[in-house]
Amino acid sequence: MRRVLAALLAAPLMAMPLVAQAAPDPELHIESVTLNKTSVAVSGLNTAPIMVTVKGKYDADENTPVNVILERTGGSGQLSQMLSTNLVRNEAAGTWSGPLNVPSTANGTFKVIGLVTGPFFPPSPPIYDVTPYAGPSIAVTGTHQPRITAVVTPKVVPFNQLYSIKWAVSDAQTGKPYGTRLRVFLGTNSSCVEYFGPRSTNLTDTNGVVTKAYPGVSMAPITCLLLPGTPDAIGWLSFVPARPGIVSAAPAKSSAPVGTVVPVNGSVQGAPYSCPVHLQRLYGATQWRTVSSATVRQSGRFTVNAQPAYQGTIPYRASFPKCRNWQAGVSKAFSIRGT
Repeated sequence: MRRVLAALLAAPLMAMPLVAQAAPDPELHIESVTLNKTSVAVSGLNTAPIMVTVKGKYDADENTPVNVILERTGGSGQLSQMLSTNLVRNEAAGTWSGPLNVPSTANGTFKVIGLVTGPFFPPSPPIYDVTPYAGPSIAVTGTHQPRITAVVTPKVVPFNQLYSIKWAVSDAQTGKPYGTRLRVFLGTNSSCVEYFGPRSTNLTDTNGVVTKAYPGVSMAPITCLLLPGTPDAIGWLSFVPARPGIVSAAPAKSSAPVGTVVPVNGSVQGAPYSCPVHLQRLYGATQWRTVSSATVRQSGRFTVNAQPAYQGTIPYRASFPKCRNWQAGVSKAFSIRGT
């Protein structure tokens, strides 16, 4: 699950229809894809509709809509892909047609790379993979693009305790709010990458600010603000709130002959899978040095190995360095007596 959530956090919102399920639909035959414009300018949270026309046929069901997919080939907007609305079939003309709603966050150049049979409705994936088609390009000049920020309180969220996030949407070009109340979607985990659709939304104030309280949980969720669009979000911010590094560790034996390997078992709260943990030994009065290392298992537990180097009491501790959203932490010191 943790690896899945990490992948979701990194994935662009438009990735869902491109998940490979099988070969391209053998019953979809495309002759041409045309856009009624080669360039468009769009500002702020507006979208500019571009008419898309697809000529071809679909052997399975003449009423099935299609969606045209475009990928970024240049520029620096937030979106890396765009998806048309569900294009409607005109069987008499042998075409599908409908709008592609272009947001300012598309700023740059996009090229048609293929189609999927619709309707577009993740999280249910398409039956078929993308049917490739090298189509036309469109140049998008996006100005006054939205900037989304978030302030988490407390900054490092304790486990199983309530926290809040103050979200703000502003004009990245001016640094000021858009001056009107905005509809946004506040989600967690998979809802941050699935179809925006007809779900409940939150309303900001005129400064573009909305604050939401989140329940205390043991596993830190991916948290996001999405800007609604059709058929998908036009912008977003997603992240995992910071968590404390809470480490515990204890040796399998409190004493062992010099040179004997003694397993030290421990855990890190929140189970930061695959993050490193170091066993440190005290040298002198204050200097801790790493003597062995391991990674956190999916259960949240780990095992590092101590090896008493001399006769007498030897202090150790487990050290957890900052990893992803977990902060650094150390366990209480413990001792193994070399005999």
